[in-house]
Parts: sequence; structure tokens; C-alpha cells
Amino acid sequence: MSSLRILVPIKRVIDYAVKPRVNKAQTGVETAGVKHSMNPFDELSVEESVRIREKKRSPGGVEDICVVSAGPAKAQDVLRTAMAMGADRGIHVEVPEGEELAPLTVAKLLAKTAEQQRSNLVEVDGGVETVRARLPMVITTDLRLNEPRYASLPNIMKAKKKKLDKMKLADLGIGNDVRLKILKVTEPPARQGGGKVEDVDGLIGKLKELGAL
Repeated sequence: MSSLRILVPIKRVIDYAVKPRVNKAQTGVETAGVKHSMNPFDELSVEESVRIREKKRSPGGVEDICVVSAGPAKAQDVLRTAMAMGADRGIHVEVPEGEELAPLTVAKLLAKTAEQQRSNLVEVDGGVETVRARLPMVITTDLRLNEPRYASLPNIMKAKKKKLDKMKLADLGIGNDVRLKILKVTEPPARQGGGKVEDVDGLIGKLKELGAL
């Protein structure tokens, strides 16, 4: 059996503990001065790839764990975090600050990267299912899959010395043909307070009043 070469796409997003706010121009969420971190699903993918290597020793073990992210220079932060967790190296596809990548562009760059890196296992974002398949293959992760490890200070320092390649969309032979346009982003309407009913008859009467029955 050939060794596994694992590719884990990761993304720098607004930290899950931060409540998103719409920007003043109503073109998207406010990102300036907001804490960012790795997408939690991507953290699980990195953790699982490292666990696979720890469980699956040679022969036929994990030869390489590579993480890839597309975005501005700050995207390197999450790449270094992934390497501190145990990934061997990273690839940063440089995208100018403020430029949005079309979903099709992201799909193309990931496919091209997997091809160039000769990756035969790609982990992206449930259920439980056991399958037997031939490589290369793509799998997804669920939030219940594992608990990502804490990147210790020594590993964070080691990650700074790991290889981090930089490339542009043009290097992959890909253009960013944006076919979608955001017209307006607004906050959801405030939720109104609920009401109490004393019994089933009261509930039915209220539903009729609201036109639900």
C-alpha cells in the first residue's frame, strides 16, 4: 500500500466566539479589528490528520501532511497554527486584501493544489460510516470527530521554521472569475418576546389568531 499524502485546506475566519456585525456599507460583515482564527471544522481536520499519522505507522503510513490556505498575508497565521499542531508544511495562495474568491475559483485551486502536491487524501469540512475506497479520495469532518490539541509554545516555535510556500492564482493557471455579486447585507430583525398560554385551547386560539391554523 502506498503512503498517505494528506492535504488539509484551512481558512482564516472570524473567531467563533465573536458575534459578527454588518459593516457600515452593508456589503458584508465587519472584519477590521476583529479577532480571527482557524475555522473550527478545519482544526478538526488538522487534528485528525495528525492522529492518522500517529496511529498509522510505516509501512504504508503517512508520508506528508500539508495545509493550504488562500487569502491575504494574515492567512499565514492559521497555517503556522496548523503546523504547530503537527502539519509538516504549508502552502499560502496569496490573494490581495479585500478581494473575494468565487466558490468555483476556490474549488479549482484546491483541485490543482491536490494534483500538484500528489495528495491522495484530502480532508475538508456527519454521521458515522466505515468505507473502503481507493486513493486518491476526499473526506469531510464533523464537529464531534475529535478535540483539537493545544499548540504548545515549543511547537509554535518549531512551526516558524517549517516550510511555507507562497504562490498566486496565476501560478496555478487559475483566474478569479466572480459570477456572484453581493447586493446588500443586513442584520436579522430583532426577535420579539414570546407569550404564554394557559392550556391547549389557548394555544389553538393563538395559532388561529396568527393564521397558523
